[in-house]
Amino acid sequence: MANATHPVDEHLPTGKLAALGLQHVLVMYAGAVAVPLIVGRALKLSPEQVAMLISADLFCCGLVTLIQSLGATQWFGIKLPVMMGVTFASVAPMVAMANATPGAAGAQLIFGSIIGSGIVAILIAPVVSRMLRFFPPVVTGTIIAVIGISLMRIGINWIFGNPFGPTAPSVVNPEHAKWLADAAAAAAVPGSTLAPVPKGLALVGSVPNPKYADLGGIGVAALVLSSILLISKFAKSFLANISVLLGIVIGGAVAASLGLMNFDKVAKADWFALVLPLQFGMPVFDPVLILTMSLVMIVVMIESTGMFLALGEMTGKTISQPELARGLRTDGLGTLIGGLFNTFPYTSFSQNVGLVALTGVRSRFVCVAGGVILIVLGLLPKMAALVESLPTVVLGGAGLVMFGMVAATGIRILAAVDFKGNRFNALIVAISLGIGMVPLIAPNFKQWMPHGIHPLIESGILLASITAVLMNLFFNGSKGDDSAAIAAAKQADAH
Repeated sequence: MANATHPVDEHLPTGKLAALGLQHVLVMYAGAVAVPLIVGRALKLSPEQVAMLISADLFCCGLVTLIQSLGATQWFGIKLPVMMGVTFASVAPMVAMANATPGAAGAQLIFGSIIGSGIVAILIAPVVSRMLRFFPPVVTGTIIAVIGISLMRIGINWIFGNPFGPTAPSVVNPEHAKWLADAAAAAAVPGSTLAPVPKGLALVGSVPNPKYADLGGIGVAALVLSSILLISKFAKSFLANISVLLGIVIGGAVAASLGLMNFDKVAKADWFALVLPLQFGMPVFDPVLILTMSLVMIVVMIESTGMFLALGEMTGKTISQPELARGLRTDGLGTLIGGLFNTFPYTSFSQNVGLVALTGVRSRFVCVAGGVILIVLGLLPKMAALVESLPTVVLGGAGLVMFGMVAATGIRILAAVDFKGNRFNALIVAISLGIGMVPLIAPNFKQWMPHGIHPLIESGILLASITAVLMNLFFNGSKGDDSAAIAAAKQADAH
């Protein structure tokens, strides 16, 4: 019996493998497609371009999952039941880049920073695999809570409308706009004594926008949220696990019946198309943006470290330091591949780790099957176009749950922290949360600071991460006990 196959390496019957792999895909699908939707719309890309981002994301999710679960050479793949997906930790800095430089130029900057950070992550993976002691639960819990709180702004704007653009709360008074246009025209008449309109003069919106916080849209978002809650409470096991996806489907059906959803783009989309690299042109490599995304990757890899160790404990397989380095190196490789194929940084999806514990199925080939399904979905543009066609109010109702669960995960991790016996832990959380909220509450605080450091300080997640790590080192030092981080990782079931 010494040579018996370990449950992690067990080959299951094809039918069972396909069903279990599809379950993993359904559990992660809503979270997987959320990031390209967020970033694509922040970049103000066309619906076709956003759909292309979704296809690329699904394709790369599958490809990187295969590398992680099957293994590739002696350098990549931890060979555990791991599903890889885009991390929400990277959303805030990417949205900041998109807001600063929209369109294809912004995409080139984002993908350049992702490729650069992927290379950095590959190189530093062995070092990060030894850094777990610098990220105890008081640090990781705080960081994940700030990630969730920061993302909630996106979900809320999906429901009500954006602070800028066609769904801003206020629009310019048409009478004021007409007066300014007439004044500009009169000043341009030859011989006019009127001073020309100053360059860059713009009117501020002062009239309530009827499209903002529309009651019909709020109703659809409330229906999605209610559906998710009811399914979570009354459905059993598998259906409860895909409650977010089912809520989006219900919301989409209602939105379509109300005429809020247009299927023209779905009809025009191809049934099959290859996912091609560098669709937005050559990436632009900005050192500061690469550094910013590299800091995000360090946080992501620390979270992955705890996740891999927890998964090793769940599956009964001891994870050695070289194996851990292979898993983290794959995070970097996946991020590099993502940047080349017009998508984003990758990490292990913790909700799928939770599914391993729930089902008790430890075979890594289940995730291999899930990876194959994701690759097929990525090659079907109609599927991506359908997701892109969803009204933002539908996504907003689900976003409250998805992003709120990220914050709740951080709170759950913090619940296991010793606040009574160690009064410094409360200080670490309090100050880190406060500093992490600065860009959220006062986004223009950096106006008199050097422009070169703006990408480093406009992300509350990065500010909170750096603050939490430094304060923990100052107050608690560093201890080499991994058990607390493993326990925290087991509680993290949402990204």
